Amino acid sequence: MNMNKEVILSDKEIENKIYLVRGQKVMLDNDLAELYEVDTKRLNEQVKRNIDRFPKDFMFQLNEKEVDILRSQFATSSSWGGRRTLPYVFTEHGVLMLSSVLNSPRAVQVNIRIMRIYVKIRELISLNKDILFKLEKIEKNISRHDEEIQLVFKYLKQLLNNPDPPRKKIGYKTAREKQ
Repeated sequence: MNMNKEVILSDKEIENKIYLVRGQKVMLDNDLAELYEVDTKRLNEQVKRNIDRFPKDFMFQLNEKEVDILRSQFATSSSWGGRRTLPYVFTEHGVLMLSSVLNSPRAVQVNIRIMRIYVKIRELISLNKDILFKLEKIEKNISRHDEEIQLVFKYLKQLLNNPDPPRKKIGYKTAREKQ
């Protein structure tokens, strides 16, 4: 394969292979193997040969419950068929490290695409956090304004319900006023 030949994968194709497991965005070993065009077994063999490059925050194995949850999210379980071991998942750093152990031109190109998707996801999350922060700020201001308006209405009602008695005039009275 020519190194200059760019791998054509849609953003959606990659985004659909990123899952949230244990609070982390991860990709399954079999999905990565499919993208790299290698067998899942070969991918995992390369990882095991270089296991010191994959600490627990780069890669971990799913438990049965997590596998069941992920399976329930798929319409079909054909991509899981025949597995004897629980799948491994790779965090963003683990995916990046895979390019160093799967040193094929395709692996490098696929990793570049995946890293761009991860950056895009982070930017979207950051943008959403900014928007959420601004909405919370507006909500607090509106809440404060509501309280202030309620207080104004309370004082207006007090003024309307308890009008001040007429005051006694001070000063000289005319002849007509004395009557």
